[in-house]
Amino acid sequence: MTERQALDPVTFEVLKNSFITVVDEMAEQILRTCHSFVIWARDFSNCLCDAEGNTIMQGSQDIAVHVGTLHFTAKAMLEAFKDDIHPGDVFAINDPYAGGTHFNDVRIIRPIFVGDELICLAQSNGHWADVGGTVPGSFDISAKNHFGEGLRIPAVRIWDRGEYRQDVVNLITSNTRAPDDVEGDLLAQAEATRVAEREILRLVEKYGKETVTTAFAEVQDYVERLTRSRVAELPDGTWETEDYIDQDPSAGEGLIPVRVKMTIDGDQIHYDLSGSHPVIGSFLNAGFGSAFSGIVAGTKTFFPDVPLNSGFYRVLDVHLPENTVVNAPWPTAVTGFCSGAYEKIMNALFELWSQVMPERALAGCFNLEYLLIGGWDKRTDSSPFFMWYDWMVGGWGGRNGRDGSNATSPVFGVGLAVQPFEGQERLTPVVTSVHRIVPDSGGPGRYRGGCGVEKGGTLTEIEDTVMSYCCDRARSITWGIEGGLPSCPHGVWLNKDGGGKRFLGAVFSNVPVEKGDSFVRPSAGGGGYGDPLLRDPQAVREDVEDGYVTPEGARRDYGVVVREVDAELAEWEVDEEATERERSYIRKNRLRWLEEYPEELAEKYRRGETDTLKLIRRHGVILDWGTGELLPKTTAGFRAMLKRRAVPHWEPA
Repeated sequence: MTERQALDPVTFEVLKNSFITVVDEMAEQILRTCHSFVIWARDFSNCLCDAEGNTIMQGSQDIAVHVGTLHFTAKAMLEAFKDDIHPGDVFAINDPYAGGTHFNDVRIIRPIFVGDELICLAQSNGHWADVGGTVPGSFDISAKNHFGEGLRIPAVRIWDRGEYRQDVVNLITSNTRAPDDVEGDLLAQAEATRVAEREILRLVEKYGKETVTTAFAEVQDYVERLTRSRVAELPDGTWETEDYIDQDPSAGEGLIPVRVKMTIDGDQIHYDLSGSHPVIGSFLNAGFGSAFSGIVAGTKTFFPDVPLNSGFYRVLDVHLPENTVVNAPWPTAVTGFCSGAYEKIMNALFELWSQVMPERALAGCFNLEYLLIGGWDKRTDSSPFFMWYDWMVGGWGGRNGRDGSNATSPVFGVGLAVQPFEGQERLTPVVTSVHRIVPDSGGPGRYRGGCGVEKGGTLTEIEDTVMSYCCDRARSITWGIEGGLPSCPHGVWLNKDGGGKRFLGAVFSNVPVEKGDSFVRPSAGGGGYGDPLLRDPQAVREDVEDGYVTPEGARRDYGVVVREVDAELAEWEVDEEATERERSYIRKNRLRWLEEYPEELAEKYRRGETDTLKLIRRHGVILDWGTGELLPKTTAGFRAMLKRRAVPHWEPA
């Protein structure tokens, strides 16, 4: 780490902020020229890298999961082409085994030269809605290796000294279901890198090459110094926790652990993910790049004012054991990493850092989910192929002193925008029927988790169409901390035209759907923070009035009894005597409830004598929510989690 800066403070600050602006201008270029609705909804990121591939700077709205891997793919391109890189060259890469994320995230890299000297790289990452594979959208939960997930692009040249390689581009686009959109997005990303080239060369002309390249190094050194100074102020120590993927579909039921040990030693942070489960037989595994990015994003959440570049990465010493769900080798399937191991790493870090920085404590947040419907649009005679590719907002965890955020973008990428369903309906034969906040979805706590939402739709003029869902946490339900309780399960319900309701779960692929079929799915809320029985009854009353908590949920989860005063004005009041009795009853019984026989509780559920949230929050019992079948191994693991995260922080009876 360089202690002395070569640039004067004013020049340094101007150039540092100029680099951020350059990347933001790349984003604006993409938004104005992209072809796919997915990228228009901001599932993309950009960055500048130096001549060695190290990240110089990201933009102000870029997605952390992307940025934390872009230096790996820059280095992979440099290694692949070495001295065979020239002005006017542009490269593409999407290889998760070279440090990328998944095959849909395609990076376009433009080397920037001053004369014959390579001084930096501009890189644009965009999520292409389809890159081939066995199912539309390229999200096949049943895939055990990458050959079913789509086209793997190692570093490949797509402009050669300024000449567009149409043959190479045709090879790529012909392996996708929407070749025109793919090439349009490729060109938009390439043009974004051209914008970066123009602006960097303008800075070189104004300040000189040496000054600009010195600034490339010094902004990284600055972030390293700043981060190390913050870390050095924290207590040394070691903290451990684990989160879970729902299951290994190829090995029966049972939670899949992702274990994280964090050690702070002076100004260095060490992460060891040894003990994490071996790779599983689905696409929820993470490659080393995306797992590292989960570490970066989880840590960065607790240092929000620190810029993100490779200087930040120098402070992190990360051990990712090979052949595990956090470092899956080729050819293991990894496309679903974003809903699988990645966000489990992030949430585990939230819990660890909440112990180190209790003033910034954050309970578990809802899981990223993607619902994909692909087939032939029969609304017009041309019957084009369509991709309805949707993600939802949900609830973030309760915090120390305040409730979690409602209906917020996933921690995977807070820059993601909610896709307007008016646009979806114009582009695809899917009509949105409901989109609302789900009451009682926020995990109960002294500070409530944020609420999730529910979204449903009906399929209209379609043919040969299938549905897939990339999610998790139907079983490893979003959890609370410091005594807080969990949220609600993820999962999709399909209603067949003519009758028949079916729970498809939180991970499935290639389910046939027909005209008139409808579906609905909730996103979870965030986990609660603190003992729910310590929540101010008036705050619970306000939640009921606002529609965040039902009167039944107020009583069940918080022991607060409310009476309606004026239905038209949505006014309620707390019955203080009944509330005191109810809270006393819950205090005396809640430990016993966690020991009740799970099969008896499952039978009550099947008879309609108890509900999903009571099973989860009072009894720690997890079922197949479609059949009501008890999942004994999962229940044992879930109960153990509650006894670790909640019970020790509850007020005694």
